[in-house]
Amino acid sequence: MSVEVRAFTLGQCPREVLDRYLRKTEEAGPYHSMSWLEAIEKAYRHQGRVIVAYRNNEVCGVLPLVRIKPPFLRPQLISLPFCDYGGPVADDDTIREHLLAAAKELKAREGINSVEIRVRSPAGEPDTWTTGEKVRMILSLPGSSQALFASFKPKLRSQIRKAEKNGLVCSVGMEEELLRRFYNVFCDNMRRLGSPVHSLSFFQALRAAYGPRMVVAVVDLDGLPVGAGIVLLGNEEACIPWASTLAEYNHLAPNMLLYWRLLEWVSDSGATTFDFGRSSFGEGTFRFKKQWGGQPAALRWYHLDDDPNFDNPIVVSTNLKSRIRQWIVAGWQCLPLDLANWLGPKIRRYISL
Repeated sequence: MSVEVRAFTLGQCPREVLDRYLRKTEEAGPYHSMSWLEAIEKAYRHQGRVIVAYRNNEVCGVLPLVRIKPPFLRPQLISLPFCDYGGPVADDDTIREHLLAAAKELKAREGINSVEIRVRSPAGEPDTWTTGEKVRMILSLPGSSQALFASFKPKLRSQIRKAEKNGLVCSVGMEEELLRRFYNVFCDNMRRLGSPVHSLSFFQALRAAYGPRMVVAVVDLDGLPVGAGIVLLGNEEACIPWASTLAEYNHLAPNMLLYWRLLEWVSDSGATTFDFGRSSFGEGTFRFKKQWGGQPAALRWYHLDDDPNFDNPIVVSTNLKSRIRQWIVAGWQCLPLDLANWLGPKIRRYISL
């Protein structure tokens, strides 16, 4: 049976039909939703593009893309920017190849500089990781927060209780006020890390697009937000794209309470998988996520003309690039917070990581 492939802008595509298809396949994660494209387009004016495969007039594959045009440079297509993965979702490998071939045709037709594809693999692969390799950390949830807490090692349970004994409290919800308090912590943490910050309007656009499928958690000490995170939901899967704490309060363990309250919330909301997000194998954030029971899963990022079986070919940097990045980070850390928050979104919109 023949396969027909069509390319749409986000405004043209049959969104409800596509989201319905994505919801019924385990291959799609929270980022694959058309809501991700909607938020990026609304906040940053990057055009969402969707390549759709049809068989017998029924959707059988979807490839979401975002067109990013940096100043003075040719545009690129990315599936997907500002997150760990995207890539094609399809009924089978043949349809997947049709989607990627259509993306190549789109590249040639519109003078696109490159098409970047980010795909994920399931957890539980052979233990062949190397230190520094980028992986996702995945936790299977047992069905209730009570069962999850009971599965933790005594040391982990003790650290969670320690945070509560230190006077920390955590609120989880969807209110605009929680989002603004999250953003205050997030901005401070990004400046400390030397990284340009996303705009508040980007997070507000995500909240509007995802609705109840996005939750915000804020950890407070005597009314001061000292930790915060965002979780996106989809297909019984939860992922945490952003989590931050104020460094001067880390001795009180706000990150332990933050992650526990989010895990508690998603477990009792019916999620079966929690994606802790990208980490460098063997390093600090990897070890933090591993103590919760997270298992590594591969991330493969490649340009469409590259070999997709080669691990992360486009994120390998030279020593020179690493040194330049260190200088940029050091300079950004010296900026006043207000200046960093004003300038950051103007730069961050073009940084697809």
